[in-house]
Amino acid sequence: MSSPDQTPHRSGFVALVGRPNAGKTTLTNALVGEKVGIVSNRPQTTRHAIRGVVHKPQGQIVLVDTPGLHKPKSLLGKRLNDVVRDTLSDVDVVVFCVPADQPVGTGDKFIARQLREVKAPIVLVVTKTDAAPKKVVAEQLMAASQLVEAAEVVPVSAVQGDQVELLEDLLIKLLPEGPPLYPQEQTTDEDVDRQLAELVREAALEKVFQEVPHSLAVTIEEVTRRPDRDLVEVHALLHVERNSQKPMLLGKGGSIIKAIGTEARVGMETLLGSRVHLDLHVTVLGEWQDDPKKLNRLGY
Repeated sequence: MSSPDQTPHRSGFVALVGRPNAGKTTLTNALVGEKVGIVSNRPQTTRHAIRGVVHKPQGQIVLVDTPGLHKPKSLLGKRLNDVVRDTLSDVDVVVFCVPADQPVGTGDKFIARQLREVKAPIVLVVTKTDAAPKKVVAEQLMAASQLVEAAEVVPVSAVQGDQVELLEDLLIKLLPEGPPLYPQEQTTDEDVDRQLAELVREAALEKVFQEVPHSLAVTIEEVTRRPDRDLVEVHALLHVERNSQKPMLLGKGGSIIKAIGTEARVGMETLLGSRVHLDLHVTVLGEWQDDPKKLNRLGY
């Protein structure tokens, strides 16, 4: 612990919640300073609680980026909501993200009701302030403030970096005193296979988001390091629910699957610090979103 003339070091867990597409993952990445979560303009792309670790001299914030809380329509949806509730019962601070560019809606109110049971202090963040005029942002701050009893209310643009450091300082002040929970060089505790799978899934969603947004899962079947050739071979499967979705992912003459592989490989080479040979195959796993055994197999 620190001496009386020193500011005590603080550390703890901060959960980001918000309806799908509220800017949670982009905010996580801005706070951590590198890409840890899957960022997409499509709702409901974060399916695992990805932790990003923010290191500051005065404290350490371990960010938990949860799937968007929503009214579930499938077993997958129910399991995603369970992930969020488990996470919220075990954190020091909750950040409730409400986007500036969309009016407060039923989704935000649904989350606000869930947060009434949470004991941790709530920081209300109005995200995407770069995407709305100042007047609209001011109105949104007022409207969002009615949703919950917040310890702090902060407008932020994660894309432009506006108020991100201020938010970090406010969060650290709300955390308990304690030593760092993670070593300095660590920015995420995601296992490598899961990160590789997310890179493939993100690249695929960029190409075919209209057709298969939630019917797509990715598993990494094998990762082989070949140090003699400075190469890592990655074999991945893209799982869809229906036969009709397979050609959408393959594209004419394999053009789309090739583009997915090219994009995912760039992220993989950065992550692994090596050249990557990526082998992708598409399989059909019927109605997996409502099948407990299939969900377990896919890691949900």
